[in-house]
Amino acid sequence: MSAMRGWARSGQMTVELAVLTPVTIVVALIVFNLMCFIEACAAFDQAALDAVVSHGVAPAGEQSQVAAVEEVREALAEALGREDSCEVEVRAAPAGEGADAATFVISPLLTRYTCTLIYRPWPRLLRMPGVTYEAPLSLRHERELVVDRYRPGVVV
Repeated sequence: MSAMRGWARSGQMTVELAVLTPVTIVVALIVFNLMCFIEACAAFDQAALDAVVSHGVAPAGEQSQVAAVEEVREALAEALGREDSCEVEVRAAPAGEGADAATFVISPLLTRYTCTLIYRPWPRLLRMPGVTYEAPLSLRHERELVVDRYRPGVVV
């Protein structure tokens, strides 16, 4: 009887291991992705300010808002160097846009650049025979900066 009880208890650890291993892997993946996102946000915040001040104020070549936005986006993507997990979006609008009628706009020449980092967690796509899993979410981080496009060095 005691030999039977010992045999039943010896299998308990195997069952616990089989149950806890997938949970541990999922928690480790969540922590890994969270740390990668935090690191990408820190690099993005610095690169966004540098890119907007250097490329958004005075773009090389054509002096248009569209050219400036594209140059800022390219500079940000190059500075991050994470094409597989991160996307960069850049928008530009007049600083007074979206303000109510009672708000006084200091300068109509100010431009608000909104830089957005979209982080897609790893593994993004998991394929097994008969099952395909794609991560349904992405994490977003935004950084805004208002500059005067016609007077270099003026940052609000």
